[in-house]
Order: sequence, then C-alpha cells, then structure tokens
Amino acid sequence: MSEWLDESYFEYLNGVDLYFEQVGDPMNPAIIYLHGGPGYNSSSFRDLIGEDLMHYQMVYLDQRGSGRSGELKQDTLLIDDLVEDLEAVRDFLGLETFTPLGHGFGALIALEYGRRYPQHVQKIITVNPWIHMPELALELLKAAAEYTGKPFEDPRAEILQNLKEDEYPLVGAVRVERAFELLNARDLLNHMQFKDMQSRMRLEFSDVEAQLLGSGEVQEAFVRAGMWEFEYPGFLVEQECPIFALVGQHDRTSYPDQVQWLEDLAGAEITVLDAGHYPWLDAPEDFVDALDRILLD
Repeated sequence: MSEWLDESYFEYLNGVDLYFEQVGDPMNPAIIYLHGGPGYNSSSFRDLIGEDLMHYQMVYLDQRGSGRSGELKQDTLLIDDLVEDLEAVRDFLGLETFTPLGHGFGALIALEYGRRYPQHVQKIITVNPWIHMPELALELLKAAAEYTGKPFEDPRAEILQNLKEDEYPLVGAVRVERAFELLNARDLLNHMQFKDMQSRMRLEFSDVEAQLLGSGEVQEAFVRAGMWEFEYPGFLVEQECPIFALVGQHDRTSYPDQVQWLEDLAGAEITVLDAGHYPWLDAPEDFVDALDRILLD
C-alpha cells in the first residue's frame, strides 16, 4: 500500500518562492489546481471541496506573488511566467503526467501549459474559464451599466478613431476602467459571479479564516503587461490535449461567451452546472461527479 501524502512546500523554483501542498495517494491521478484572480490563492478551494477530492493526488499551488507564495518582485507579469512556474513544480514533484485544473484566469495557465508541454498532460480541465480578456471587459461594462441603470456605451469605436500612429488600442483596459467607474469591482463581480448571497458569504468566510487577501500587486503587474488586451482563442487550434470545461450557468463572467470559444475552436466537452463562478460552493456533488466522469471513466 502506497504512503499517504500530506506535504506543504515553500521552494525557490524558477526564480521565485512558491508555496504548494501535495495531498493524497501518489498512485492516484494527479491534479494541480490553478486558482484564478489573478492574485488569489488555492486555500479556499482546498478548504471548501478538498475533503471530497481525497481520492485524487491533489496539488494546491499558490501562484507567484499570490497567497502564501513569496512577494512579487517584478513590475510586470506574464502568463509565460506562471506556465514555467507550473513546469518547475511538476518537475520538483516528479510527476510524469498530471491534469491541470484551471479556474477563471487560471484556465489560461492550464491551457497554455498543455499547449507547450502536452507530453506531461493527461487532460485539461477548465472551470468557468476566462480566455478572451477584451470580451470579458465588455461583459463587465455591460453588467455595470445594467446594474446601475446607466446607458451602455462601448468605447471601442472612440478609441480606434482617436488612435495615434504606432499606438496600441487599449480597448479592454478602457472598458474595465469605465465599468469600475460605474460600479466598484467587488460589488460588480459579486453581482456577476454568485448564484446567491449564501455562496458569496461562504467563500468570504473561508478567506477570512485563512487570513489571505487577493494580491493587488499581482493584478497591477498583469495590467501593466497588457492583460486586458490578451486574446487566447487563436492558440486553441494548436491544442493536442483533450479539453473539458465545467461551467456555472449563473456566472456571467464566463458563461456562455468565454466557454463557447473552447467548444468551437478546441472541441472541448462542456458540462453546465446549476452554479456560479465557484461551482464547488453551489453544486459540490455535481462538481465532483463531473471531475470523476472526466478523470476516472
């Protein structure tokens, strides 16, 4: 009988200090959980659903600059950095293959890792993925106008009309800025992501208990790197790995538009759950059943 794993690591890998936990039977399928944000952490996922995932070998990774990992020491941050951090963790743990499980923004890391390192990936599972940031910014602006009763105006045409020669159009960034001028980021995302208040309060309670807050430095570093202009769908046609998406139908940041890119361009198998952005809050049994069907069938 193999030895049960329950280890915590704080290791200097790929030039940064990374915190991650490895739990479960090393003979079971390995999953590395990739949290969203950017700049969130893996603590609440383990706290709220980890007991139901004990039949897997789970790795909970706090991405660079986030959660319990070391402080971010760079002005800009790229998805490339997080992909190579993930490869460093895989190599450190000696995992020949694993399944990246990417939530929200973390789906970009899972997808890009699979594109670069298909030899190490069994399957890619995304949960309420964000893969087209300018379109996500547009949905944020639409929702902010709707919730505040203000007129909706997409600034795209205005930006392109006033664009100077050799200047890059920052359409996504301006959309987000105007959305948050109408309604602050926290209230807007609460409106768009949660099925009900009880789910939001459960997540907030878990965060308070862990005493971990989202890293504004990470978010700012991604914004400086042009995150809100990033479009991933064009890379989906290069995917070799089987892709799956578990999506909450009440999450307006991801469903249905972001998910449709995966289905249309990568042939992803989509499972829609009666849930919001964090389906393990609203439909934990259905969420685990969907994972089991994907990984164990």
